[in-house]
Amino acid sequence: MKRFLGLISMVLMAFAASAQEGPVPFNGLLLGHDGKPARGVRVYVSKPDKYAQTDRKGRFGLTNVQPSDTLHIRYEKRDYLIPVSGKRSMKIRIYDVDKIESEESQSLLDYGMGYVGQREYVGYNSRITGEELMATGCTDILSALSGMVPGLSVTEDFETGTYQVTIRGASYHENSAPLYIVDDLEVKSIDQIPLNQVAYVVVMKDATMYGVRGGNGAIVVRRKSAETHGKF
Repeated sequence: MKRFLGLISMVLMAFAASAQEGPVPFNGLLLGHDGKPARGVRVYVSKPDKYAQTDRKGRFGLTNVQPSDTLHIRYEKRDYLIPVSGKRSMKIRIYDVDKIESEESQSLLDYGMGYVGQREYVGYNSRITGEELMATGCTDILSALSGMVPGLSVTEDFETGTYQVTIRGASYHENSAPLYIVDDLEVKSIDQIPLNQVAYVVVMKDATMYGVRGGNGAIVVRRKSAETHGKF
């Protein structure tokens, strides 16, 4: 009877401990081919819209990564798949497409949940699918986004047919216009992209991953054609 009660007690203690621990952290450090921290790089496990982004020191944090999972990394317009292989943290060095080194790091693991303040998130933090844009009945991206994203202001100049766009909370440089990125490339306008070609749009208040040009925020468009070719 005592052994049975002791076993029950151990089980309850283990359950309580796991409940207190909460999300299990997986901390990482990404270095580029030059050995320097790779900043602004997306890392995800299974869902492209639930990702972490490396900070200026190349650090990233994910939660509840399983031993059999694979990290998906988009670095310098290439996709890299790196098996977790049971590791609980990972220091990664990308030399080239055929040479990648990764190792578990106790120092990364020791930081726990406090390692990287910016963990998994969706865009920053507004991600709108092409279907949601089309449901507005509008014919262009900016008109459809108007009113859908908190802090995004879209004003149309009916005389010129152009838009004045600002993202509240961005630190404005030169003018208030955000940066426009389509399938990883900077463009001057997104007005001519048909909504039926859009996979999703991410509105970013903090777009410092693009340097000074992202000081006004960014509107990032991913087209369905890019999704088909394996990009995220």
